[in-house]
Amino acid sequence: MIQKRLFIAATQQNDGKTTVSLGLIHVFRERFRSVGFIKPVGQRYVFEHGHKVDEDSVLIEKVCGMRCSVKDMSPVAIERGFTEKYIKKGDHRKLVDNIVASFDRISRRKELVVIEGTGHAGVGSIFDLSNARVANILDAKVILVTSGGIGKPIDEIELNMALFEKEGVEVIGVIVNKIVVSKYKKISKMLNLGLKKRGIDVLGIIPYTPSLSVPTIQHIIEETDIQLISKRIGVQNKVKNILIGAMSPHDALGYIEEGSLLITPGDREDLIMTALSMHLLGRYNAISGIILTGGIMPHPKIMSLIERTGIPVLFSMEHTYIVASMIHDLAVKIRPEDKEKTVIVKKLIKKYVNVKKIVEKIA
Repeated sequence: MIQKRLFIAATQQNDGKTTVSLGLIHVFRERFRSVGFIKPVGQRYVFEHGHKVDEDSVLIEKVCGMRCSVKDMSPVAIERGFTEKYIKKGDHRKLVDNIVASFDRISRRKELVVIEGTGHAGVGSIFDLSNARVANILDAKVILVTSGGIGKPIDEIELNMALFEKEGVEVIGVIVNKIVVSKYKKISKMLNLGLKKRGIDVLGIIPYTPSLSVPTIQHIIEETDIQLISKRIGVQNKVKNILIGAMSPHDALGYIEEGSLLITPGDREDLIMTALSMHLLGRYNAISGIILTGGIMPHPKIMSLIERTGIPVLFSMEHTYIVASMIHDLAVKIRPEDKEKTVIVKKLIKKYVNVKKIVEKIA
């Protein structure tokens, strides 16, 4: 059995590398008897079974039901201070040996192994393990994932391909992600024309899907220093709309819609009561949560009323603008409990990615 190895790289962070990997694994399982996964170098780790492992490896393990050691799926997890220690007295051979040993265990009796990179092609160069170098070490063919419109992705593809070519790694094509739906037809045509001139195959063009970027209250708690001060009820509420507490209650009513997160100073009790009234009048999905800013707490009786509604309340010492910016800039990643998102991803890959062509290119 000739084993196939596919490295999923990206032109920059948050292009959708993990989303594409997850979707491809699901689809590949319909074509191959056994599919493995490894993320050799990870930058965002969590503790799992006593080991520091990349969170994307944990996601793939749980969602795809991988029957292997999650530690082998994430052999190198970059913790705080890792690069400084490596520059002073790092052991490159040991890192490479760890990756190869884990890959050997992961790939045993697998027809195909999906390998996920981290960041753009050059990430990891500081400790001599750039994505391009790792793809070379594992003798894998590469798909580049990028996002955007026309000029930006083509510029970034050219830049990243240069490093893979330097390492002697074959890039079999690109998947362009997060294309604005209203411009999908035009952008698809231009991307195909522009990349064809450069001898680059377009393997998929995926439209932007807003539901994949919707955070939950739990996500906000985990990704920021904003604290939950109410009971752990409603933390899986989806945040579809952000309402800033800088208007009159009368005007706010026109902006409250399903899944609204109210961000307001704790002394804007008029706005807080307006939000609560929506809930108490039967619009239970209108307010997904409340973030109190400025280090100000409302009157205890109002807090008691909020508790009775079951709306999650968060608290921040920062002022409203900073908190709103933090929420706006959150990079929303799929989590193991996001079953709806997993289904959406699988459908997107099946519909918009030429899986048959990928299989032919890695055969």
